[in-house]
Amino acid sequence: MNTATLKNLQAPLKEKYHQQPQSAIITLKAEGKIGEDISCNVETGRAMVKAGLHPATGGTGLLACSGDMLLQALVACAGVTLQAVTTSIGVEIKGGTITAEGDLDFKGTLGVSKEAPVGFKNIRLRFDLDSNASEEQIVSVKKLTERYCVVYQTLTKGVAIETAYKTSA
Repeated sequence: MNTATLKNLQAPLKEKYHQQPQSAIITLKAEGKIGEDISCNVETGRAMVKAGLHPATGGTGLLACSGDMLLQALVACAGVTLQAVTTSIGVEIKGGTITAEGDLDFKGTLGVSKEAPVGFKNIRLRFDLDSNASEEQIVSVKKLTERYCVVYQTLTKGVAIETAYKTSA
């Protein structure tokens, strides 16, 4: 996709959201079904993903780990956002790799230590790009990618989560 095509694709949406701000508020949804042997079947829109325990918590390693899925969502969002940003500002990216790594202390998750946090202690996001972009252009790409990546912004800023439990019995 080139700059003109992207701008033509997004222009009517931007205008609509400017004229009707409420139309820009969209609710995304994910749903999973509780499975056997401590698993959850999550519909991704393309395929069913069966998630389970990480080997560090007693899993076999045969099922997807939700922590890995979180990092994969970050990589996917950052990669798509990077491509949209570079296309929009005319910076050529011939290819590349995006890597996310996160450190977990499983003592927290397993309740071994109340001092150990539950969740990622830190996440590292790295972009290895095949591009002739100048240092100045890469600074702009970094700034814009971080600004417009939904998953990145959600992780760095945090978000309130409401929970509800309902039983059918």
